[in-house]
Amino acid sequence: MQPFSIFELAKQALGKHRGWQPAWRDAAPKSGYDIVIVGGGGHGLATAFYLAKVHGLTRIAVVEKGWIGGGNAGRNTTIIRSNYGLAGNEPFYEWSMKLWEGLEQALNYNAMVSQRGVLNLYHSDAQRDGYARRGNAMRLHGVDAELLDRARLRQMVPFLDYDNARFPIMGGLYQARGGTARHDAVVWGYARAASALGVDIIQNCEVMGFLRDQSGAVCGVETARGPIAAGKVGIAVAGHSSQVAQLAGIRLPIESHVLQAFVSEGLKPVIPGVITFGAGHFYISQSNKGGLVFGGDIDGYNSYAQRGNLPTAEDVCEGGMALMPMIGRARILRSWGGIMDMTMDGSPIIDRSPVDGLYLNAGWCYGGFKATPASGWCFAHLLATDAAHEVAAAYRLDRFRTGHLIDEKGVGAQPNLH
Repeated sequence: MQPFSIFELAKQALGKHRGWQPAWRDAAPKSGYDIVIVGGGGHGLATAFYLAKVHGLTRIAVVEKGWIGGGNAGRNTTIIRSNYGLAGNEPFYEWSMKLWEGLEQALNYNAMVSQRGVLNLYHSDAQRDGYARRGNAMRLHGVDAELLDRARLRQMVPFLDYDNARFPIMGGLYQARGGTARHDAVVWGYARAASALGVDIIQNCEVMGFLRDQSGAVCGVETARGPIAAGKVGIAVAGHSSQVAQLAGIRLPIESHVLQAFVSEGLKPVIPGVITFGAGHFYISQSNKGGLVFGGDIDGYNSYAQRGNLPTAEDVCEGGMALMPMIGRARILRSWGGIMDMTMDGSPIIDRSPVDGLYLNAGWCYGGFKATPASGWCFAHLLATDAAHEVAAAYRLDRFRTGHLIDEKGVGAQPNLH
């Protein structure tokens, strides 16, 4: 398909896109597949793509109860980074960052990956020492990290409130390779590439239960569009992981919470990269359209509603005002909520379930979007080989029973751990 000129784009927009071809096949379900992935978000689609691309499996289906990208994939703040401090996390998120860096070439699709930098501010000597340790841990894993003092920060981001009486800004930990990617484009790119490799993407196909064989192993899914047999079934449904796993009689160590995000009116370029507030949970970047995109803590109660509440919105805006008072002049255009599947230690699960034939990809907490490529890569490896990928080996389901937790402070279900 030849690229459109600007005049053709305008013509297609006014003509309701009648000349555009679908980016992927809207497949009807077949009677059976080698592997069925439940969940048509970024993680599910990435898993299907890597199953086909890396492992050569083509009898794959992705089943989605709504439309592709209608869940958390379209409800996040688009940040990508690998600035983690624990050995169980850092290799995984760095592998994800490396996949981000080559994603557009791998998919032949513009995912708008922008490595504009991620800056985590610190406000005390103790926090500085903590960030120094994190930066050293990153460098030990070959990841870029730079601890900046206040003078260097003033050159980079002069608009911050450095002399705030309660939260003076003393410096920050900077990862230049971090940044943002266009969340919708990531989903569309994976869907298009997976479909081209023979993966069936089945929308409006809610999973109602699991098929079992005589031994009790999962051998397919019961859907709103009929039963679908499968050699293996993988769950990648983010905040609905507990509900879907319960259909197989599994109780996961997960709570579901709403995480709100906000976008302002379009402004001229002002935020050079991603900035996080170390004295409260607030993070902000600026989209290519000029809107300030920001968020903070999860809501403090369990919910499956994709909407937030006013107290949390006020808390997020207070964090923004403490960090950069100029933000108070911007109008908020809209907000939205994604459903976070929060584990007890703030780290994910990529593992076989206690039920044979059923596999889990869940518990991503605040880290779901940035993990998309590596999550798909590692879940595909698990489904194809029945063995954990080396960078995801710590993400076992039984770690909550054995005590091998990966407690990365600031990403778990408990708010205000920054």
